[in-house]
Amino acid sequence: MDNEHARELLTAERARIERSLKRLAHQDDAEEFDDEDPANLASDTYEDELDEGLSDDLRDQLEAVERAEARLAAGTYGLSVESGEPIPDERLELLPTAERTADEEARLI
Repeated sequence: MDNEHARELLTAERARIERSLKRLAHQDDAEEFDDEDPANLASDTYEDELDEGLSDDLRDQLEAVERAEARLAAGTYGLSVESGEPIPDERLELLPTAERTADEEARLI
């Protein structure tokens, strides 16, 4: 994969993640708590915990984008961080932050 296309994929991925983080933050700002009804408090607590988990996942994804951008700058983007083998372009199109080949990733699960 050429560097310009990789940069475009990573830029789009970063924008998607940042939009999602802003949307979650905006939802947090817009929520009102109803202290009178315990059921609402339980529901709000559940939603807060779910949103925090989603935010954590998005921040992890953003860190993966940053690592991919660093590999691109270093000239190693598209190569497995584990083996140095090329990561197929098809995989990078679907997952621009891929750090390993699909076989290597499957062994980690």
